[in-house]
Amino acid sequence: IHLATENEQYLSVLPEQAGYFKETRIVEFIFLLSEKWHLDQSTRYQAVELLERFMNKQVEQMCGDRGNAKGHDQGQRSSWSSVRDQIANTFVLRLVSCVQLASKLSLHYSRVTTDTALKFLQSLKYSYTKQELLESELAVLNTLHFHINVSTPLAYMELLLEVLGYNGCLLPAKPLHQVCVQLLDFCYLTRETIYDTLLKIAIENSTPSQLQIAKFLTVKEDFMLLAVGVISAGVFILSPGHWEQVVEHLNCITGITPQSILEFSYAVVKRIVGSTTP
Repeated sequence: IHLATENEQYLSVLPEQAGYFKETRIVEFIFLLSEKWHLDQSTRYQAVELLERFMNKQVEQMCGDRGNAKGHDQGQRSSWSSVRDQIANTFVLRLVSCVQLASKLSLHYSRVTTDTALKFLQSLKYSYTKQELLESELAVLNTLHFHINVSTPLAYMELLLEVLGYNGCLLPAKPLHQVCVQLLDFCYLTRETIYDTLLKIAIENSTPSQLQIAKFLTVKEDFMLLAVGVISAGVFILSPGHWEQVVEHLNCITGITPQSILEFSYAVVKRIVGSTTP
């Protein structure tokens, strides 16, 4: 109930550019960096969400500051150009800071130290100092008003798997969890393709309008739907005989319709198979 409420609150105040900083290259960078530093699954998803929320707020603040100071048309163009340059200049530093903060939230005994982060940045030919690294962490914390312990799709997925177990679904728990984690990674790394397929299914049209794309934003950022879709696809792959029962249970637990669960599963499986046929 708590996660569902948190999810609804987040969706109700989505910024227009939500999801922009979850593009494949960024997510892949965070995943690879997390592997390099031996961080667990939850940490890398937390880092993705921290970066996304921080960057959205930063862009909003920067555009607001420059928009108030300049004329309308030319001002807007130069404003965005200036914002883009400032973001580009500090982006890798902010990304590393988000991974650092995420590691401190979940791995107090093996967090990413300043020395480790600095060494990595230096390997990429950045000449940041320890002071600049600490100031970058503080900038993320201040921008997010220290609200950094955000729930991730992984938490939604694992809780739903646990509820399914308590509800008597006779599923192979450990193998299913492993498959679902891999599918969640896959969904993040192929996010645009999967949601593009889902949007076209929903509107029954291969060329969505800008308004339809904008309205679909809440679907793309819905963690509960993502978790349900991943579990459904995982069961379909690993234990298809249980699939209908699991979809029914997921519908009862979350209120998400069987049709929506089916469509999400289809979009995921279609992307895995790489086929245009059902």
